[in-house]
Amino acid sequence: MIEELLGPIMFGAVMVLIFLGYPVALTLGGAALIFGAIGVLLDLFPVAYLMAFPERLNGILSNQVLLAVPYFVLMGTVLQRSRLAEDLLHTVGMLFGPKRGGLGLAVVFVGALLAAATGVVGASVVAMGMISLPVMLRYGYSPSLATGTICASGTLGQIIPPSIVLIVLGNQLAVSAGKLFQGALLPGLMLAGMYAMYVAFVAWRRPEDAPALPESECEVRGAELAKRVMGVLVPPLALILIVLGSIFTGAATPTRAGALGAVGAMVLALLRRRLNVETVRESCLLYTSPSPRD
Repeated sequence: MIEELLGPIMFGAVMVLIFLGYPVALTLGGAALIFGAIGVLLDLFPVAYLMAFPERLNGILSNQVLLAVPYFVLMGTVLQRSRLAEDLLHTVGMLFGPKRGGLGLAVVFVGALLAAATGVVGASVVAMGMISLPVMLRYGYSPSLATGTICASGTLGQIIPPSIVLIVLGNQLAVSAGKLFQGALLPGLMLAGMYAMYVAFVAWRRPEDAPALPESECEVRGAELAKRVMGVLVPPLALILIVLGSIFTGAATPTRAGALGAVGAMVLALLRRRLNVETVRESCLLYTSPSPRD
């Protein structure tokens, strides 16, 4: 009986510790060690299995496919820490804002773009939540629609390439990550389109839940707005196309493409004069306390 409950108890303990705010890496490692010791004491887990741990760890560290994960995480974190994602959401919000549901559409659009730039759900949700949620609530958006749009758009990072989940899944299934990226691109874009259609439907059906921005809040218009949109949208979009294009055409492996994306993100931050030692340090650390900017 106890062996059947040990797994669910361990899973529940991990969830509780994560929700309490403990670092994910320490939580997973600590829970594994503690419940492994419990299994040994209850004679459910042979001690000999621990001898395979060094070989397993060495195999993971030498896996060239999994090496793409930290590169893509670094790429997205640099874009977030240098506030390029904030500029993107602000500018696209001004573009769609004068229309009913425009802010919601902007969140979906930028969420899809951030998904392709970060590949990490947490980064997308946190970035959009901190930037767009106060604005949407301030201008009369329904709390359920605002939070639902942000969370749903953030999940696009699970499927739109370069998804970290697809890289890990491809490694476990011995399937090319590039093939998974190609197969997931169209469904991911379709899902983003369905989110946008839902926001547009709610804005048409219940206008009070998704009002348009007041004209006084639109800082720039016309040619100046188009120029700003191009300046903010084109560089990260070009970076994403280069990274994914190199994978799809076979010119680079996901690992090399991830390294290219990380360097490209730093170049974009440098061109915007937002690349400094603090930004690089925060982007490279696995766990940092929230900065004043956050």
